[in-house]
Amino acid sequence: MPPKGLLSIPLLCAAAALAHAQPAPLLDAGYRQMYNLQFAEAHHSFQEWERLHPADPMGPVSDAAAFLFAEFDRLHILQSEFFIHDQHFVTDHKLTPDPEVKRQFEAALDAARKLAARSPDDNNAMFAAVLAGGLHSDYLALVDKRYVASFKEMKAARQQAQRLLAADPDFSDAWLAVGVENYMLSVKPAFVRLLLRVAGAQTDRDLGIEKLRITAAKGHYLAPFARLLLAVAALRDGDIGQARDLLNGLTREFPHNPLYMLELARLDSSASQSVRP
Repeated sequence: MPPKGLLSIPLLCAAAALAHAQPAPLLDAGYRQMYNLQFAEAHHSFQEWERLHPADPMGPVSDAAAFLFAEFDRLHILQSEFFIHDQHFVTDHKLTPDPEVKRQFEAALDAARKLAARSPDDNNAMFAAVLAGGLHSDYLALVDKRYVASFKEMKAARQQAQRLLAADPDFSDAWLAVGVENYMLSVKPAFVRLLLRVAGAQTDRDLGIEKLRITAAKGHYLAPFARLLLAVAALRDGDIGQARDLLNGLTREFPHNPLYMLELARLDSSASQSVRP
């Protein structure tokens, strides 16, 4: 049964702020560790950044991202929501979230929001607020299956990202928020897309792909996630060559993450079966 809403997944739509503000090697390391599923190491990097920069909301919100990705990995959410090859990105299986992870995740988000609220016009704080909203939206949709609540928070985060991009379109990672909403909602059934547009959503597939490509090419912390989404889009469009190229690149960059290798193995298996007499 299709969910009565959407998959938001404006995952990490704010992390590029510090790339414009100052060198952030600990954040660089933490996001790479997170993509490599090295969550303990990622938490250490983010919490060390937090210790050194206690007024920066990017410390706790990045730590929240690591909690969310760890829960996604434990519950196999990326596999089930992205690579099931369902026409509308639909799954309806019940999940059992870890209550302690949820508590730590929400505490980190709360800390980031409080720090961001101190400087609401600062680009870095605005990005952190966007990221906090996007991460919470993801949890609501993909773990709690609370789609209406997720949509409200996702839309607010996307609108805030657009305000920042209007001021500085060079924050390439922030285009992920626009790209994900448009692409992921564009593959919903027509009647769902109509309802979402009435509620203020954006559902333009071509625009979504365009913005994902910007993040994949010019983004910093979010480029790997944008490439993953482009691989998913290529698979669903039947462009196996492009999907394989993107997944091969991700496999080389993040060898500790088996998701890309598993999907490549499925592609190879499907190709071998298709050529059998």
